[in-house]
Amino acid sequence: MTASLHAALAVEIRDATADDMAQVQAIYAFYVTRSAASFEEEPPSVDEMVRRHAEIKRRGMPYLVAVDHGEVVGYTYAGPWRPRSAYRYTLEDSIYVAPFVQGRGVGRALLGSLIERCAEMGYRRMIAVIGDSANQSSIALHRALGFRQEGVLRGVGLKFGRWVDVVMMHRVLGDDDRPLPDGQAAPPLPKDEDFS
Repeated sequence: MTASLHAALAVEIRDATADDMAQVQAIYAFYVTRSAASFEEEPPSVDEMVRRHAEIKRRGMPYLVAVDHGEVVGYTYAGPWRPRSAYRYTLEDSIYVAPFVQGRGVGRALLGSLIERCAEMGYRRMIAVIGDSANQSSIALHRALGFRQEGVLRGVGLKFGRWVDVVMMHRVLGDDDRPLPDGQAAPPLPKDEDFS
């Protein structure tokens, strides 16, 4: 590979719109059909991606895209980690970058912006559920942005005729003395060293 393929790409990070979903769907379809990064086996339609985007926005969660010269080259969003109320301050991230811009800083710019936005909103934890323990680029990206690997669920998915792992990672979002998203006062969270 030439050095120019590894040059950082200066992208605009902005809120996604419904009009972006055709390009988002194309990026996601690549990963659905060619990797175990997603455990979906059939790419969702553009209409389904529009519906999913609307659901994230209805919940007031961030959904961001990276744009290079008018083209969406990656996206990320945060959604609820689990539906039960005790998890309401913990989010799960999703991030996908167009294959032709991998290794050029797009993922770091996207995920960094998502983390910052979620921390500003008062959320306390972010979980990454990474499909395939061989997905070293996603694991390395999350680690570089402060996530810690908490475990590996071995062979929990079956895709492309093989059993696929899930890597679980998590990170703290901001200081714990901030107001919660719903305005309630929160008890102090355990310190990071309590997780070791």
